Amino acid sequence: MSAVEMDELKEVAPRPNRNRASFLGRSPQDTPAGWYNYVLLSIAVFISAWPLYWMGIVSTLDESAITQFGIPKVVPGDRFMFNYDLIMGNTTAVGYPSYDSVNFMRSMINSFIVVTIVAAGQLFFCSLAGFAFAKLKFVGRDPLFVFIVLTLTIPAQLGIVGAYLIWEAIGGIGTLFAVTVPALVSAFGVFYMRQFIEDSIPDEIIESARVDGASTFRVYWNIVVPVIRPALGVLGLIVIIGAWNEYIWALVAVNNSPAQTIGPALHNLRAGNTPKYSIILTGSFIATLPLVILLVATGKQIVQGIMEGAVKT
Repeated sequence: MSAVEMDELKEVAPRPNRNRASFLGRSPQDTPAGWYNYVLLSIAVFISAWPLYWMGIVSTLDESAITQFGIPKVVPGDRFMFNYDLIMGNTTAVGYPSYDSVNFMRSMINSFIVVTIVAAGQLFFCSLAGFAFAKLKFVGRDPLFVFIVLTLTIPAQLGIVGAYLIWEAIGGIGTLFAVTVPALVSAFGVFYMRQFIEDSIPDEIIESARVDGASTFRVYWNIVVPVIRPALGVLGLIVIIGAWNEYIWALVAVNNSPAQTIGPALHNLRAGNTPKYSIILTGSFIATLPLVILLVATGKQIVQGIMEGAVKT
């Protein structure tokens, strides 16, 4: 073959894609992001954060500034402390109803108590049940687990009437027990922990601990719990958000009682014939701040827990 023919073959032959080859075998963390990634992320952050920002803006404005027509205000005002004092019952104002009966601060304290008890209970009971379904053998294990998973398909609202009748019969309506005890364990938590434990803990470790004389609970506490800490963090965050935002059952069980939580309290801020949106959104903004602080403080750990749970050992 002549030199001219060799040159023609080189021109016809496809050249390797060096850019594509450079990305092969590289982890996502080591792959540089393009400008379009930053544009899309910025748009997503703006859309996600705008409702919270607007809620904070409204909480600093007067009621007349909210209802007037024109360009929406995007700069904070100077009425936040006034609205805050109205919600807490520290002051009254002409044109505003009294919010003394709302007991907003006590409702937030009750929500903190409920969230703490519910989160601790679900982390313990769901992980313990997940360990039993994943690593222990007992009669009816698989049918019982299928039954628990099937309960996820039933809307929670269908059980409100029955739950109310039960708690009314035992005298629990209007107490914190009514909003904490039913939430101490969940079907989703059991399912999530069972899947994580089954995929992350080999059976050989369990058998080795049994040979060494460890009891079932000691195996769970000393071997399983340290391994599933990332999953516990993810489940804990989900439980905390759900317990803090509980509204329908709390409105039925503890509304207008000393055990009222933050959900019914926000509902009761609609007092009077004409709701004051500056007051309602001020209360919503205050109630949202603990969740925002929690997500900012634990967001990185939660993402790591989700990523670890997505990889099977």
